[in-house]
Amino acid sequence: MEKDIYKTIDMPSKKTLFKEKGSKFFGYAFPVFSEDVVKECLEELRKKHHTARHFCYAYQIGVEDFQYRANDDGEPNNSAGMPIYGQIQSFEVTNILIVSVRYFGGTKLGVGGLISAYKTSAKITLEASQIIEKTINIHFLLEFNYDLMSAVQRIVKEKNIEIVKQKLEMDCEYVIAVRKNDAEEVFKMFDNLYKVKIKAIK
Repeated sequence: MEKDIYKTIDMPSKKTLFKEKGSKFFGYAFPVFSEDVVKECLEELRKKHHTARHFCYAYQIGVEDFQYRANDDGEPNNSAGMPIYGQIQSFEVTNILIVSVRYFGGTKLGVGGLISAYKTSAKITLEASQIIEKTINIHFLLEFNYDLMSAVQRIVKEKNIEIVKQKLEMDCEYVIAVRKNDAEEVFKMFDNLYKVKIKAIK
């Protein structure tokens, strides 16, 4: 069995605060699925914390092919974004953005101090987040005549399949989401139904 479960969050975390030698680090976690959503979250935080010096962040998107980015936002190289990303990896979460907003407190922390502070900020933010498990799903398009509805529904109920979208006319269409480890079996079940067409879709 391949692993077909991943960890993520489905709502923003509560704001966290970590203090180090006068500097304040406000931590936030957001569920994200695209770079556009990342930009929107950062814009919101910049409005909320318009006097802060640094908005350091890391995100990871995807459930099998991962896309990630770490940003130091003016802090010394790899002293902020990568420690935050390290915590995303440590907690094994994806489709998530972690931002640590820093207000400078007058005392320089040095590279080692910054790495530790941003790592801690990300860690307590993830601890304050509600991390959930979701299944990796494959989507299929089903096409069939209305008179086959009961046969199709029987498999849907038996396999507890999620119907994402439906069009019910003389010609019916279902978009279904099937857990990855069950996908092959479900495909065969529908494929063996006379006059039901099934194909995988992105």
